[in-house]
Amino acid sequence: MRPARHLRARMSEASLLHVMAAHSPLSAILAEEAGFDGVWASGFELSALYGLADMSLISMTQHLDMLRAIAGRTTLPIIADIDTGYGNAINVIHAISEYERAGASAVVIEDKTFPKVTSLAADGRQELLRVEEFQGKIEAAVTTRRNPDFLVIARTEALIAGLGEAEALRRARAYVEAGADMILIHSKKKNPSEIESFSRAWNGPVPLVIVPNAYPDLDAERVKALGNVRMMIYGNYGIRAAATAMQQAFRRIIADGGVQNVHKDILPVEEIFRLQKMREVKAAEARFLR
Repeated sequence: MRPARHLRARMSEASLLHVMAAHSPLSAILAEEAGFDGVWASGFELSALYGLADMSLISMTQHLDMLRAIAGRTTLPIIADIDTGYGNAINVIHAISEYERAGASAVVIEDKTFPKVTSLAADGRQELLRVEEFQGKIEAAVTTRRNPDFLVIARTEALIAGLGEAEALRRARAYVEAGADMILIHSKKKNPSEIESFSRAWNGPVPLVIVPNAYPDLDAERVKALGNVRMMIYGNYGIRAAATAMQQAFRRIIADGGVQNVHKDILPVEEIFRLQKMREVKAAEARFLR
């Protein structure tokens, strides 16, 4: 089954899908081995990988290159984080064509102005588009997709911008009218009260997506009890876990004056060979190189 169709099917079969952020093919391989239902081709994680702020500094070309590489190494559906769609509705038309061709099964487009500032930044500039303009972006995305299973997920940042639940609901309803398949509702409160309240108030015909980065206590059982959330995206845990491990290992090496202590606490090189499919490559070499 093709990944986009598989994603649609899994949404109808499972009460909640778990999607892990990826910033590289290796992180996508690890997410698939861990048992996640999909990978989130994260703009934040790719920005961090480049050592850049998540402020629309990574180009669509850079993001697409990463997504194509991920698609070549995982069978999981890929949900692409395309921020604001790289411009207006005309840019969205181009983006949808490119992301669908690159192997994405879904895109998430947010209703901020371009260039955006990452949602969780303290005192970050959080400016939203007019509802009608963002509806045009969603309509453009829906009209452009060639595969009807390809999901267009509209993300409203009304709670992030401090505009309140009523405005978030108004925007979400308008985006569904424009054709959105799902609504991603985001919050930066340190507890899940805004998300749970929005979910209880949401009576729209499409399910919700959440990203529990700021409110990690909202676990799967609580989410399932809400009844209308179908996808949890773990939006920055891959890059944070990788940075944590590298930071600790690098500092230990300097402190110890060598790798004699850290060596035993990290994966053996043989495990990296396995992830790289070294055995399969060597077998092919033996068979075909004469």
